[in-house]
Amino acid sequence: MYIGRDLANANRLFYRSLVSFPLSADPKEATTPVPDLATDTGKANADATEWSFTLRDGVTWQDGKPITCEDLKYGVSRTFAQDVITGGPNYILGYLDLPKSGYDGPYKKDGQADFDKAVTCDGNTITYKFNKPWADFPLAIASLRAFDPYRADQDKGDKSNFSVFANGPYKLQGTWDEAQGGTFVRNDAWKQDSDPLRKPLPEKIVFQQGLTDDIIGQRLIADSGDDQFAVTDIPVLPAQYSQVTGPIANRAVLVDSPFTNYLVPNFKTITDLKVRQALLASTNQEGWIAAAGGDKAAAPSKSIVNPALVGYADNPNFTYPPAGDVDAAKKLLAEAGVKTPYKITFTYRSNPTRDKGASALQNTWNQAGFDVTLNPLPDTYYADIQKPSVVGDVFWAGWGADWPSIASVIPPLFDSRINLSAETKGQDYGSYESDTVNKLIDEAASKSTVDEAAKVYAQIDDQLGKDVAYIPLQVQKFYLLRGSKVGGYQAGAATSGYPDLGTIGVTG
Repeated sequence: MYIGRDLANANRLFYRSLVSFPLSADPKEATTPVPDLATDTGKANADATEWSFTLRDGVTWQDGKPITCEDLKYGVSRTFAQDVITGGPNYILGYLDLPKSGYDGPYKKDGQADFDKAVTCDGNTITYKFNKPWADFPLAIASLRAFDPYRADQDKGDKSNFSVFANGPYKLQGTWDEAQGGTFVRNDAWKQDSDPLRKPLPEKIVFQQGLTDDIIGQRLIADSGDDQFAVTDIPVLPAQYSQVTGPIANRAVLVDSPFTNYLVPNFKTITDLKVRQALLASTNQEGWIAAAGGDKAAAPSKSIVNPALVGYADNPNFTYPPAGDVDAAKKLLAEAGVKTPYKITFTYRSNPTRDKGASALQNTWNQAGFDVTLNPLPDTYYADIQKPSVVGDVFWAGWGADWPSIASVIPPLFDSRINLSAETKGQDYGSYESDTVNKLIDEAASKSTVDEAAKVYAQIDDQLGKDVAYIPLQVQKFYLLRGSKVGGYQAGAATSGYPDLGTIGVTG
């Protein structure tokens, strides 16, 4: 699980963490962890290379059995099974104090003794030992489900992808249908006195998948029947903006998101720097944003980092106009001495809006001397593009800071040591490898303050720009609509800009 919406929804409804973000509309408060399964927000040693948490009493799974320290330990072990558990956050691979080539997860158990020394249980207290400081580890726990407990007897490897075994106030009724969704009902084993954070309101929450974006917009605009009680993570489509007026506009909200959209060239196929620079020069940010809905959908970006993060700076290598510079790109291709038109395949996650944006990019790239084939992929996109065998010379991607720090942007995307293997590209979709960048990532990780680390991350971003390791597209906004009988609606910082299912109820 690695989409902000899903991470936040799961934590509010059915997966509790040692610490979590509180229900709050205040951005600072909403991004400051509070105790959840744990009795406090954790105890660190002097250099933050070791963290301990103690489980509170009375926390249970949906069958009434207590959550144990061993469940927490097993949960974090699954990330190491990179050949089985794919697509999720993998920070722990780079942080946990393990030999470089050892542990491979709970299924094969190679290197198990090393893992057992790095993650230890003493009664209900779990201790994590890291190979470098991790001062903001509680932020990572609150933001990601990768550190949540997992019951070993419920684990079916990759066949567990759509299973839910709850410890929060809701549980899955029946099974999850990949095409249609599922229904969550109250978990009768959950007790309010063991959970100081959640205040569940609805008796039932129904997730509907498979609807097109335009149908979702039409139904919320019409506001009839059960749609009066509906919320969505899908922004209003540009073609529907004119209908969001009067009383309907009172049900709409425009919020900043923590996400950027960007492109990554495939370093296995586009090896010439001049060709990558030509792609950058002729990238039509303006057309991409217009297709997305203009200023209600996005703003042009100058970095892969969201401007809201501490230490943000424009990347000095991205100076071309938002509409692209076709002439500059033609010159760069000529300097590269490659045959034109230069054939490339653009692989992206398909939806109607992105299809239009992809056509806008294709148009200016073709004008510059490329011959672009579009390769739209379905909702399994992120799992697909992590496969080394995936077809593509340029990949679309979106990213938001996993917690409020640049440390959760650049390392997970461009540290080749934690991403690249024979089985997966991780989040390094373009197979980018740089010893210079890896060394600077280690230097940033050694800094004791966010501000000191930010200076090093600025150097890293500069190097990434010089290599054209990515091409920025946009900073995303959400223009969201809800039903007229939804109460407690909040699209806040703690939920990546999406509706917070922890505060929502119904009225009337």
